[in-house]
Amino acid sequence: MTIFSNLALLRSFVSIAESDSISAAARNLGTTQPTLSRQLAQLESECGSVLLRRDTHRMHLTDMGAKVLADARAMLAMAEECERRLRADQTTLVGHVRFFSTIDFGQSVVSKLLARFMLQNPAITVDLIYSNRPLRMLEEGCDAGVVAGTVADETVIARPLGAIRRYPVASPGFLARRQPPHKPDDLASWPWLTLGTEVFGGARNITLFHESGEEQTLHVTPVLTAEGVTGLREAALEGLGVSPLPGWLVADDLATGRLVRLLPQWRAQELPAHVVYPVQKGLPLRVRALVDFMSEAVRELLARPCVCRNAPTSMQDTGNGNNRDK
Repeated sequence: MTIFSNLALLRSFVSIAESDSISAAARNLGTTQPTLSRQLAQLESECGSVLLRRDTHRMHLTDMGAKVLADARAMLAMAEECERRLRADQTTLVGHVRFFSTIDFGQSVVSKLLARFMLQNPAITVDLIYSNRPLRMLEEGCDAGVVAGTVADETVIARPLGAIRRYPVASPGFLARRQPPHKPDDLASWPWLTLGTEVFGGARNITLFHESGEEQTLHVTPVLTAEGVTGLREAALEGLGVSPLPGWLVADDLATGRLVRLLPQWRAQELPAHVVYPVQKGLPLRVRALVDFMSEAVRELLARPCVCRNAPTSMQDTGNGNNRDK
């Protein structure tokens, strides 16, 4: 322990020096003269030097006392500034936030939601960081983020946002070249477009779930794998194949008929979504406010139903080519 370990002793010493009187300093600090005398004696003992010389008229700082007084004032000012910043963190919507999301969801959804939040809170600035390996971002100093999939990391708090619904879809032009499917097995031999990893529901095994609870796993051979669903959507719109895509991404495509939901009573495996942030006490108000805002907005988005045009029942219903330019 050093002489600067006890801020209370330093505060007492500064008050005595500035008041030029132990009794006056005691009144200013709301304590007693004997208490301040003991604290001054303790500080001088720890310094190994006399800091104040007293006579019948006044007190005088020694050379060492003047040095300690300057350092004590600087340390107390730093402590007060730190305390002020901590209070502001907990009471004021101001400052900087580092927020992350997966690439596709971040570019399509999170960026828009962040813009709305920042317009409501103009004293907040944000770094939006994209990563398809999102939980590492907390280790690298991010404050919070949105992730898809199960979160089993005990070092983070994961607030559920609902489920990301996914549907097998294809373009009308693609369907024009094939007999309409009536059951999942009809899709198994078709060209598939999938994510490259199983983390977000990719790979070669696609499980479909019926409204009745029945499920069926298809062993497919993808003609295209990608790291993000935006690329898969573009390929599906071009008529390359079938892809299990999230509702938030293809809602407009399904409503306008640019993409068609195959086997409407079946869906692909849902993925849970979470907003995550570190386990810590005293989370800054700006981070808590953003987490609350993002939780409500994403939860509402994922709960919206997808409005689809009726799926074609014959090759004639699909037209003879890609429907993207219609």
